[in-house]
Amino acid sequence: MIIEINPKNPQARHISRVVGVLKEGGIIAYPTDTMYGIGCNIFNQKAIQKVYQLKQRIQSKPFSFICSDLKNISHYAKVSNYAYKTMRRLLPGPYTFVLEGSRLVPKIMLTRRKTAGIRVPDNAICLSLVRELGNPIITTSAATSDGMILNDPYLIEEFFRLRIQIVIDGGPVPGQPSSVISLIDDIPDIIRKGMGDVTVFE
Repeated sequence: MIIEINPKNPQARHISRVVGVLKEGGIIAYPTDTMYGIGCNIFNQKAIQKVYQLKQRIQSKPFSFICSDLKNISHYAKVSNYAYKTMRRLLPGPYTFVLEGSRLVPKIMLTRRKTAGIRVPDNAICLSLVRELGNPIITTSAATSDGMILNDPYLIEEFFRLRIQIVIDGGPVPGQPSSVISLIDDIPDIIRKGMGDVTVFE
């Protein structure tokens, strides 16, 4: 099912409807400031496992997740003064920051080093979803198992069919990945150059 949502002023009734699906363990596709993502409630382990199956991904490679703002991040990660200042300058934006996860983060979402990838995209739709849900949603690119990016909600719906409960049509997005920066031990490490200026870390 495709639902059109205004990317600048998301309609509250549509956001509530999608959040209802997330609360029931459903999987959704939604726009971010980089690509269309696939996600579910971070606290629904069955839904997370379904997303692993969708992406044909091994569980030793955890998904990133979306928080609504810096305050929200501090519940789910250990944020040093350096990390806070860095993220405050760049978020919301097309970055994924790798931080040490807090006890609130389910183990399935953490690497062996207990780290997690966290995003605050500059996109009103996904931030509205997280705020209304009250906790993060996981995020992974809407792509086929062989890596083909699906950047159109109608293509996403056609490819995944009934395996995704709701596909949000939030208009066009760039179709490029975020930059991934580790801030572990306050030592910035560029893991992937994508959208977003990373020269501040070089």
